[in-house]
Amino acid sequence: MAEMGAEAGEDARRAIELAARQSYGKLLAFIAGRTGDLAGAEDALSDAFATALQSWPEQGVPRSPEAWLLAIARRRLIDDARRRRTRTEATQSLLQLAEEFAAAGDTMDIPDDRLRLMFACAHPALPTEVHAPLMLQAVLGFDAGTIASAFLVAPATMGQRLVRAKRKIQEAGIPFRVPEPEELRERLGPVLEAIYAAFAEGWADPAGAVLRRRDLAEEAIWLGRLVASLLPDEPEALGLLALMLHAEARRAARRDESGGFVPLDRQDPARWDARLEGEAESLLMAASRMGRIGRFQLEAAVQSAHAARRQSGRTDWAAILELYDALLAETESPVVAINRAVVLAELQGPAVGLAALDSLADDRRLVEYQPYWAARAGLLALARKTEAAEDAYDRAIGLEADPVVRQFLQKRRAELRVTD
Repeated sequence: MAEMGAEAGEDARRAIELAARQSYGKLLAFIAGRTGDLAGAEDALSDAFATALQSWPEQGVPRSPEAWLLAIARRRLIDDARRRRTRTEATQSLLQLAEEFAAAGDTMDIPDDRLRLMFACAHPALPTEVHAPLMLQAVLGFDAGTIASAFLVAPATMGQRLVRAKRKIQEAGIPFRVPEPEELRERLGPVLEAIYAAFAEGWADPAGAVLRRRDLAEEAIWLGRLVASLLPDEPEALGLLALMLHAEARRAARRDESGGFVPLDRQDPARWDARLEGEAESLLMAASRMGRIGRFQLEAAVQSAHAARRQSGRTDWAAILELYDALLAETESPVVAINRAVVLAELQGPAVGLAALDSLADDRRLVEYQPYWAARAGLLALARKTEAAEDAYDRAIGLEADPVVRQFLQKRRAELRVTD
């Protein structure tokens, strides 16, 4: 009996994890879009998942987990509204939500309003720096610490920004809708940035070993396709989709047969997905014909230049450097500057690449940024500065969350004394 109970508990836990991955953003968008209260919707949905953790192991997984979670969240919202009795409009919205749910029964087909929620998070009434982070938390359920790391900001600072933004959405009555065409393009930038940040988070875990990252790349590509279909004449939307598809095409090649990490320059191009690469190239060509170059098109062009190794057998580092020069001028991003330094080393030697990295040393955002230390370690190793390379590898290893990549860096560090 104990074994049966443990098995039921494990089945319930897996079902809750699946619902969190597949339905969190969809449910949050549905509730918040009808109440106008993003923070309240998050609290109600959190309560619903907590209730599921208690109920499902004993009572079994419901036939429609989404509808069950929505019912619990709706009940929490209505109870809260009745206790306050100060927001008539909110109460009316909740009653409308209750009526929709009751009319549909427990198999309700919940519409996917995530894109509406994303554009609400990009409303011009909200501070620009919070647009993309707010989308990542609201639509994909990222915690403030993860978001802070992605945007090189202190977790406490990011948490305060997110709380203030949610309060602003409610107080200002910001609508949850896809804007009209004349408004849509001005809000597009942060929406694309959030989609790409979600993709990058999923891309960092190719084996799907980390729960909160699993399926994020697929979700981001879905959102990217949706935006591109809404705005087929917007080159940056096409550029972002091309960028993600180029990267996704190389997913299988990032691990060897034993599960070890394989960096891009050592990957077998035959393992890249030719279909995804072809689609990415078509999108990038379509974007380029529009004559409005932007960040995501440039980043996609970098990936396209790497993908050309499939045909040519070589990497055109000079072309990639030109693209990074343009990208750095466009974004002034330290992340771009790091990548540019690595390319400089390929063309002009490790000393030149290290000098470029040294110019970034005063940027405090990079103190805890693993790719900076990994790049620095690699260039120091090429320059035969063994002790400094060991120190940089130690920093990179300590900051790396992926055990497979950490093992790769540890192996590189161990090789320093062998080849010295």
